[in-house]
Amino acid sequence: MKSLEQLTEREILSVAISSEEDDNRVYMAFAEDLKERYPATAKLFTDMAQVEVYHHDALLKLYEEKFGKQLLPIRASDIKGFIKRPPIWLTRNLPLSKVRMEAEIREAETAAFYTKCAQRATDDKVRQLLRELAVAERGHEQLAIELETQALPPDVREKEDKARTRMFVLQYVQPGLAGLMDGSVSTLGPLFAAAFATHSNWQTFLVGLAASLGAGISMAFAEALSDDGSITGRGSPVLRGAVTGLMTTLGGLGHTLPYLVPDSLHNAFWIATGIAGTVVFIELWVIAWVRARYMDTPFLKAVFQIVLGGLIVLATGILIGAS
Repeated sequence: MKSLEQLTEREILSVAISSEEDDNRVYMAFAEDLKERYPATAKLFTDMAQVEVYHHDALLKLYEEKFGKQLLPIRASDIKGFIKRPPIWLTRNLPLSKVRMEAEIREAETAAFYTKCAQRATDDKVRQLLRELAVAERGHEQLAIELETQALPPDVREKEDKARTRMFVLQYVQPGLAGLMDGSVSTLGPLFAAAFATHSNWQTFLVGLAASLGAGISMAFAEALSDDGSITGRGSPVLRGAVTGLMTTLGGLGHTLPYLVPDSLHNAFWIATGIAGTVVFIELWVIAWVRARYMDTPFLKAVFQIVLGGLIVLATGILIGAS
């Protein structure tokens, strides 16, 4: 793998040409992925891809003047210093933030490459073109702003923001909330039943840990296998399953961890149970708030559904354990 300082002018131009081709394909892939969800932003990336074509043609013309039509088989990935990034453009239904961040990184990296190569170039035409392209790449951010202003008038931007919020809710909030609700509520019964049946913090902790991990694994598989996201737009099933499983486990562990209070302490059971009860109260109110904030559920209705339901499960567990 060569360093930038080891490249000849022919190699520099070959890398630049292949990079412009790659950027064009990536931006067109973004436009293709976004055209149904965010048509105005898709146009933005189509325009950016066209700019890369102009850059490519200018570089190729200069290369053919100096070295002929045979390009060297060298790419940016063969050069030390270029950022190695996973090919996110192969992923469908990417959030806009990732798409725009990828574009910004590519432009900044290309601008830095052209600037450094221009400083080393000995041929006047090569140096001049690389400097012009470096300026153009740095101006890509401004170009994106101008294109976004033209392509995304306020009413369109508002629609895309709503669509982006909806995608965020579908892909992250909804599976995470489902996991948190299941983990927080479903583990209350076995945990407090074990607590009041044994009055042993350690035994209660083991039951809560098993219930939390078991529920997390079960919910992860259930969510991942529910649908592949291709029709519903809910995103990667693996990611949704991971979010759901993690939040389910965390929801159960929240009121399980207090039972790590050592049994040797005076009133250890009641200390742990008091802390666990406080955690449960906080968990249920947080879930009610999230439902009201992201799921368009009236807050009082969310409180009634979640807090009251959780308290019923909690009371059931205590009554069974104490009987």
